[in-house]
Amino acid sequence: MEENKNTNPTPAPKPQAKLNPDNKPSYIWIYIVMAVLTGILVFNNVFSEAESREVYRTEFDKMYIRGDISQIKTINGKKALIYILPDSFKKGIYDTFRKKKTILDEKNPVFFLQIASHSSFEQHIKELRKKNNLNEVELIPQTETGSLFSSLLSMFGPILLLIAFYIFMMRKMGGGGGGGFPGGGIFNIGKSKATMVDKDAESDINFSSVAGLDEEKQEVMEIVDFLKFPDKYTALGGKIPKGALLIGPPGTGKTLLAKAMAGEAKVPFFSISGSDFVEMFVGVGASRVRDLFKQAREKAPCIIFIDEIDAIGRARGKGLVGGNDERENTLNQLLVEMDGFSGDTGIIVIAATNRPDVLDDALLRAGRFDRQIHINRPDLNGREQIFNVHLSKIKKGADISAHELSKQTPGFVGADIANVCNEAALIAARKNKTEVNMIDISEAIDRVTTGLEKKNTIITPEEKKVIAYHEAGHALTSWYLEYAHPFVRVTIVPRSESLGHALYLPKEKYLTIKEEILDDICVSMGGRAAELIVFNKISTGALGDLDGVTRKAYAMVVYYGMSEKVGNLSFYKMSQNSYDKPYSDETAKLIDDEVRLISDEQFKRAVDLLSEKREQLDNLANLLLEREVLLKSDLEILLGKCPWDKVEGAIDVPVKIESIEDSAEETIDNEKSEDIV
Repeated sequence: MEENKNTNPTPAPKPQAKLNPDNKPSYIWIYIVMAVLTGILVFNNVFSEAESREVYRTEFDKMYIRGDISQIKTINGKKALIYILPDSFKKGIYDTFRKKKTILDEKNPVFFLQIASHSSFEQHIKELRKKNNLNEVELIPQTETGSLFSSLLSMFGPILLLIAFYIFMMRKMGGGGGGGFPGGGIFNIGKSKATMVDKDAESDINFSSVAGLDEEKQEVMEIVDFLKFPDKYTALGGKIPKGALLIGPPGTGKTLLAKAMAGEAKVPFFSISGSDFVEMFVGVGASRVRDLFKQAREKAPCIIFIDEIDAIGRARGKGLVGGNDERENTLNQLLVEMDGFSGDTGIIVIAATNRPDVLDDALLRAGRFDRQIHINRPDLNGREQIFNVHLSKIKKGADISAHELSKQTPGFVGADIANVCNEAALIAARKNKTEVNMIDISEAIDRVTTGLEKKNTIITPEEKKVIAYHEAGHALTSWYLEYAHPFVRVTIVPRSESLGHALYLPKEKYLTIKEEILDDICVSMGGRAAELIVFNKISTGALGDLDGVTRKAYAMVVYYGMSEKVGNLSFYKMSQNSYDKPYSDETAKLIDDEVRLISDEQFKRAVDLLSEKREQLDNLANLLLEREVLLKSDLEILLGKCPWDKVEGAIDVPVKIESIEDSAEETIDNEKSEDIV
């Protein structure tokens, strides 16, 4: 559409810059007073320090008797300024008094003496002169009119300066701007910090931007539909839900889903973090909650989104410092506000958290958060959709397949996939390429999962041999154990904090049997077992392996009830919500014994397996020392076909590896790895 043209245009006047656009009183004088007071106090202290030094009556008498004094001035009958003769400076008597007085000379008073009055001091000098037959020294009385001001300034100046500084800090802490207290500062500290997205604002994020969350989107789309067409539901007697809680691991897209709701709902959207409610002042959190809901009622229908609600929603009465703290006051006010408005006001509260276990039960009951939407890690199809979204934002090559990439990244969440695509673009740009290829994404996956490759790390031949046998032990145990994760690649190239690692491709499943966990522990023990068999010594390289073994073994006994002696018991929820062990000391000792038994049995199992396959272990380690990177195809040539045939439809991604002469095709996995530290 063409714009209408004005045949007689009149130039619009340019807006004048306003020094105070909000028409608020300027408090610049506060800063001026602070600067002036500071300058006067500092100057007065410096001048007083440089002017003179106080002496006692006996010291003064000695100076007078020696004839070192040239002149004396009395100030208001309270203080006598003592001037020293120039020749007396050369005696060295007063060097200790003047070693820091570089600006003093015979024209400046070196000392001062506190006196009762001018007349009494004059009488004392006459007696001293008569008794010691001394020459007369000029005594000059003076009156300083500024002494009263100086005294008052010295007394009240620091107090005024502290008051001005306190006001300044209060305005800053209150986030007040605009030059005045009425509109900001400490008087605005109880106001809500929520960011409001107006209903007419254009948003780049909508439901089409959210991939891999089809069921979750359906839930929140229904909430949006409630706000758009409330009569559709109230006509049948239904009520709009008051709140929905988004629960899921970090990076699964909870906040993104809320942003998409703001873009789709076309209603005012208030966004705030749970930590924004809490302040150092008592009552501020509750005040901000009240102000937030007051604004929401004025803009209804609308959506309030509270991110990381566990910052204020933790269960009450379980803190270490008592129950009635500021966070609990804030939670109490939130509970009152959510239960205080009726269901037809059109206000819906959406909250997100990855710690639902710590939330207060009153917050989770029906009538407050009526719906709990669980956002889990995306499955194979979900990851493919997410890859399609993020790959559309980069210039990709024809060889990139989102389906293949989704198979390589089990366990990845949306944030991980976004990071991989971004890293791939950076890697391609670093190579001066015009597009991103599959090899770049494969390198990005390696970098995200195992860290940056460190080619310049200096490793001695002895250490390199230990690392090779350690990683060969992992690879060999994985190859021959029935329930171990399928092997993908083993390398002794240092990455991040690891000196080498073995990669596996876990099957995408939701249930894990006991035998799979035991085989997983045995594979983790394979590295240390290989060191013990070959070198009859063990190293610190198994730190990461032992940490994983300990966590898995304890999970078997304490969480999953996979120990015959402990029985079918689970302390999962109890151990997370209590500061004490939810079991007796006898049970704790039994748990420790069972965990140690699992670890010892699987280590012995790894030692027996590798001892039986010692020749293959040596061949694998030597080949690893020669090539540094071995793929599944290399192990098939060296060891034969995997006896359990665990890989169904291997994923082949072209990867350029300089240490391998033939251009083998590598399968990349990122979720499972055994590292040597």
